Amino acid sequence: MSDIQSAPPGQTPGQGQQVPPLMVNVQYIKDLSFEVPNAPDIYATLRSQPAVQINLDVQARALQEGQNVYEVVLSVKADAREPAATNGNGNGSVPEGRSVFIAELQYAGVFTLTGVPPEAVEPLLLIECPRLLFPFARNVLSDVTREGGFPPVLLQPIDFVGLWQARRAAAGQPPVANA
Repeated sequence: MSDIQSAPPGQTPGQGQQVPPLMVNVQYIKDLSFEVPNAPDIYATLRSQPAVQINLDVQARALQEGQNVYEVVLSVKADAREPAATNGNGNGSVPEGRSVFIAELQYAGVFTLTGVPPEAVEPLLLIECPRLLFPFARNVLSDVTREGGFPPVLLQPIDFVGLWQARRAAAGQPPVANA
């Protein structure tokens, strides 16, 4: 079958077609780092699931002034630490908070906004765009931790509306209804 779609009779191709308000142009890994600072010892001494702290941030910027093309970057940092535990022979304990691994990911996308009212640009960039990027970033982080020799880090769903509202509150901006 062909991927070429013909226009309805009486219309030229592209005429009468609605342009979506949000279009994903490209998505990509902008930066990825995975470190195991205590290797190879950590593989022999790790006896329980590490405590993983997740930090997440979203940034957006216009690629060119006057254009409706934006880069949105979803940054995720997973810092895994070994919990304090007594080793099996009673001779002491494993140091509390020893680093197991550090994974840092910046997963980005370039988006085009078309016909979007100015008051809707920020919520689209900081809520909807990260929602589209999140499943892919989650998969990359899971794969890299698994390939690093540890159980995969499975990020739970993120409330990007709550994250955006908290950011606005911290900046002293009023909440926006229907976000």
